[in-house]
Amino acid sequence: MQIGQFALANHLFVAPMAGVTDRPFRQLCKKLGAGYAVSEMVTSRKDLWNSLKTSRRANHDGEPGPIAVQIAGTEAAMMAEAAVYNIDRGAQIIDINMGCPAKKVCNKWAGSALMQDEQLAIEIVDAVVKACAPRNVPVTLKMRTGWCQAEKNAVVLARAAEAAGVQMVTVHGRTREQGYKGAAEYDTIAAVKAALRIPVVANGDITTPEKARDVLAATGADAIMIGRAAQGYPWIFREVAHFLATGTHLAPPLVSEVKKLLVEHLYDHYSLYDEFIGVRSARKHIGWYLEDLPGGEDFRQRMNLLEDSASQVAAVETYLDELNEKMDRIPAREAATGQARGHDMMELAA
Repeated sequence: MQIGQFALANHLFVAPMAGVTDRPFRQLCKKLGAGYAVSEMVTSRKDLWNSLKTSRRANHDGEPGPIAVQIAGTEAAMMAEAAVYNIDRGAQIIDINMGCPAKKVCNKWAGSALMQDEQLAIEIVDAVVKACAPRNVPVTLKMRTGWCQAEKNAVVLARAAEAAGVQMVTVHGRTREQGYKGAAEYDTIAAVKAALRIPVVANGDITTPEKARDVLAATGADAIMIGRAAQGYPWIFREVAHFLATGTHLAPPLVSEVKKLLVEHLYDHYSLYDEFIGVRSARKHIGWYLEDLPGGEDFRQRMNLLEDSASQVAAVETYLDELNEKMDRIPAREAATGQARGHDMMELAA
């Protein structure tokens, strides 16, 4: 799998998700078998670049390459400038967001709303590619199948993007109208793959090794991108890789390994955010890790009352030590779990 001059470790990608795929989470997924990860989307609004939120999203300290940064916006010149800004801060690949369904993004005609204005969409793509070309930085594009069921224009836009110089296209198998509801469809992704020469990535509802195999077969895609199913289950990438290579299932991780991974994730998380924000934003990750485990929901409710990192880590360690006395390995994840984790995922960038 290749993006421009970058050879990737495999064809299993982490989807960009706002509030989730920060640097600690990306590094963890790469450690556990993901070949590629894209950052949370960074705004093209220059007045927000110096904000704490944007600076954290643009933090790539110690992250193994290639460093891919997703940018979002509505004006070609601003998007081109945002690409250069992020390249100067370490980005090696720039991804254009035309997939986010969140109302606060689409109401400003960014994200998947751009698919309603094909001319503007391609003007943005062209401007970003031209800004990145002198710096030898590949540009990729993430989109949906279209704005709504009656307006599926992914093939048209993907062809135009390829002609403009985009080097990879990712398609989430839902319209913006669907958000994250209903089931993803893969016929449109297959049509995009058939229409392009550049790599195409399939995204949407890939929750198990079997589903990964089936989506690759149905679409002919060069790679798959996993989002919600990796939340609290980052080892899904090594499980999928093992299944695709051998046709057999890898055993779920040991409880002791989950403890080690989660605690390391928490400390890395705290290092990126301050104590106050770090403890509160870590709660969702802890909840995702433990929600399918015995007593996980009761523990989550108690844990959400803790307000300092030391207490949070100690509580997690105690819970998992007690669980380890009852079982060696965590239970295998049910096939529907990753898809069911929808709650407020309209805030996600993928």
